[in-house]
Formats: sequence, structure tokens, C-alpha cells
Amino acid sequence: SFLPNPGAYSLGNIDPSLYKMNDEDDEYDIPEHHIGRIWFAVEYERESEKLQVTLMKAKNLPSRTLGQGNGCDPFVRIYLVPDDRRYLQSKFKKKTTNPKFEESFVFQVPNKAIDERVLKLTMYDIDRHKRHVVIGHALYPLREHNYESNERVVMWRDLEREVTEMNVERGEMNVSLSYNGHLERLTAVIIEGKAFKKVEPSSSDFYVKVCLMQQGKVVKSKRTDVAKRNVSPGFNESFTFKLPVASLDMASISLTAMQHVMGQRDKIVGRLVIGSFMFARGKELEHWNEMLANQKEQISQWHTLT
Repeated sequence: SFLPNPGAYSLGNIDPSLYKMNDEDDEYDIPEHHIGRIWFAVEYERESEKLQVTLMKAKNLPSRTLGQGNGCDPFVRIYLVPDDRRYLQSKFKKKTTNPKFEESFVFQVPNKAIDERVLKLTMYDIDRHKRHVVIGHALYPLREHNYESNERVVMWRDLEREVTEMNVERGEMNVSLSYNGHLERLTAVIIEGKAFKKVEPSSSDFYVKVCLMQQGKVVKSKRTDVAKRNVSPGFNESFTFKLPVASLDMASISLTAMQHVMGQRDKIVGRLVIGSFMFARGKELEHWNEMLANQKEQISQWHTLT
């Protein structure tokens, strides 16, 4: 049920010329299974504790009528996760898969809470039976926002069919794996992190611990360098481990994102385990199996920290 949102309101239509829009953005290579892209802007005034979200436009939304660009009646609901019961809503657009919204919305968010909030934009279509059908969602963790700059900058996100709250919570990691059975060597490349959670607000320094596990016990432990001042750190560091073919079924790789804090013990941000069916499930198990099926190839994948 919808709850009124204290201190939240719509500013109505905005002047598009105030926002840096680049029409070249409209032309982009459409990825497979694409369900649309949404453009928006975020501003936060620390003094007034007001978060302004400007909804610009969306492109390439799915049409209910194949091959026709008018089989969609879209609108957007704007949430601040973790509060999923309150939202602000855009105006409805008729018969278009490329709607222009050009509306602004304001949320009241205390300074101390802003890093914990995630902006969630949910795109809906109103079908022939007047039902509100979810097309997809876009997430923007507000801890990624540069609060020092008051410039109005438009960003975009591709809509996703499902968003789990887990990747909101702790972040994600892009990892590449390869296995060479002939050399009995496993190589793990820690490529980058995305939206790592700041357990300790004073630091944005992170590193990753990489452990080869046998039967759930650590056999060898290594770590990346510390990437400084970035909640979406780039690492691009490669680690090799000796791993006999006979041990593959009992093996796994444990990856732990750590926050480095001066003068304190380092904090665990989150972890993931990629490995055999004994130790991994879902995407992590798939990644392991794909690595074994394509030996000597680097297989990279994003994973959610838990």
C-alpha cells in the first residue's frame, strides 16, 4: 500500500536546457535482452538536506506490439530503498517506447542517512487492461554520489528485470577465472569492485583477500593492493594457484572485500565463494563450471557480495 512520504514532493516539469543532455547518447549499441535505458540527474543540498531527482527520458522500452514503437504507456515510480513502500511518481506517457519525462522530485534525507539510501527507479507500462506492469528497475546507491559538486550532471542506467537488495547492501565484484589442467594452475584476476559498502564511513580504501580453499579450509591466501578513495575500486591484479585436477571437486576460491581503516582493524565488506557444487551455488557455481569447460580461457563475471 502507498504511504505518504513526509517531505517528499514533485517539482513538476523542468527546463531541459538546465541539464547537460547529449543527443549522441540516444544512439547506442543495444545489448542482448535489453529492456530500455533511463536518464536521470541527482543533486543533494547538504544545508537543506534535500535530494532532488530529475527524471529526463528513457529509450528503447519494450513494445507490447512487436516491431512498433507505440505499444507502451510508461511511467516511473521513484523509491529510496530501503523504504520500498513510499514513492513519488512521474506523469503517464502515452504510446511511446522513448518517453521524455523532464520532471523533478524532491526527497528530504538527513545527511547522516544519505549514504545508506539507494535511489530505485521502477519503470512501468500500463497494459490494455489498465494493469501496471513492471518493465524493469534501475538502482543508484547514493554513496556513489559526489556531494562536493553541485553541477547538474545527467547519468544513465540500463533497466534490469530484477534487482536484489543484496547488491544494494554490500556491492559487487568483477572476477575473471581460468584453469589450465595441463599445468594444474588456476588463475584468478580481480578486475574491479562496484558500490562497495563503507562499513566505516571515514574511509574509502579497499582491497580483496583471495584464498584458495580445499574442503572448505584455506590452503593459500593472497591479497590485492589497497585501492584508495574509491567505493568502486579498480584492481586488475592476477593471482595464480597450484591446483591438481584431482582436487577440483573439493576446491573453491573465496574472495573477501576488505575496507582498510587507518588505526583500526580492517573491516569485512562482504565475500563470495566461487567453486564446485560442494561449496557454491547459482552464478558462482556456473562461473566455476564455465571455467572448467573452457580451459585456458579467461572467463569473467560480476558477482554479488554477501
